[in-house]
Amino acid sequence: MLLVVLFASFSLYGFAKGGTNLQSSIPTKADMLKSLIYNNTRATLTLDSTAFKELIQLSSDSPSSPKSVSFSVNVMSTPLNPGAGQTVKYDAVLTNDGNGYDDRTGVFTCPVAGTYMFVVDALSRPRIWLELKVNNNTVGRLHVYPEHRADLIQMSRTVIVKLKTGDNVKVENIRNGVYIYPHMYSGFSGTLLH
Repeated sequence: MLLVVLFASFSLYGFAKGGTNLQSSIPTKADMLKSLIYNNTRATLTLDSTAFKELIQLSSDSPSSPKSVSFSVNVMSTPLNPGAGQTVKYDAVLTNDGNGYDDRTGVFTCPVAGTYMFVVDALSRPRIWLELKVNNNTVGRLHVYPEHRADLIQMSRTVIVKLKTGDNVKVENIRNGVYIYPHMYSGFSGTLLH
């Protein structure tokens, strides 16, 4: 349909300009139109092909990384009684996207650099003292003084930190005689924000 309209336009243009031999000018203008359409299509395909090749190159140059990194672990079966200076090892892994958390050591090793949010919560008797550590540097604490009168205390601490690939994050117990209660009341979670 477009070809017919353009063909008719070229014909009328030639006639209006005073062309005496309308029939002889028609094939030339039709050929020009065909050439224009063909060249435009070829240029578009070339541009699209070039852009596509560049996208493939860019994606192959960048290191592949997990789309999401997150973990959530808790104390499930029996109370934990870690000694002073020991890493808390949670016994139930709910999720471990990116495989950063090691349930044998209780340590999260950062697989992708970025900004992370960590949450530590615990149900315990007073005297609990836990620290959230990044590469053995304290970035957050949970503590209830021994004089507190409640039998059990539920507490939580959230920290947002920037990590590099390979950084280690863990929850460490600071004093002896601490019991961390089970049945999903106590846990450690982390997620890559961006």
